[in-house]
Amino acid sequence: MSNMVTIETPNSQAVLAGQVQDAAKPATQTAGPASQGLQVTERAVKRIRAAIAKEGISPEEGGLRLGVLGGGCSGLSYSIKFDTQPRERDRVYEFDGVRVFVDPKSFLYLHGMTLDYEETLMRQGFNFINPNSTRSCGCGSSFSA
Repeated sequence: MSNMVTIETPNSQAVLAGQVQDAAKPATQTAGPASQGLQVTERAVKRIRAAIAKEGISPEEGGLRLGVLGGGCSGLSYSIKFDTQPRERDRVYEFDGVRVFVDPKSFLYLHGMTLDYEETLMRQGFNFINPNSTRSCGCGSSFSA
């Protein structure tokens, strides 16, 4: 299932939103096996890298935080924002120099997921391709597992 999501930045500006139907080639992952972790496509890595640089976040210390929050029409919604450093119990993944942080609770819903990015004339943004999602709502921003 694919869902639309908006990235939150420290400056509270919406950076991207969108959805896509198929995933591109995953980027190299250096932490955790792919079947139990998560994947980020090359297109998504490039966009994350550019957005982190624009926000002035150090790629060596900071990264993109992926999470799941309660709420939305289907019960759960995706959370994606920048963070200056990982938290104590985070799983930290690195994809071609871009770090992605996932807290333990969110990992239960995000393991096996692929984060993609699409940029077309009709839409642009990140897309969660999540095998754990059993149903999503009409607005595309929430899901249930």
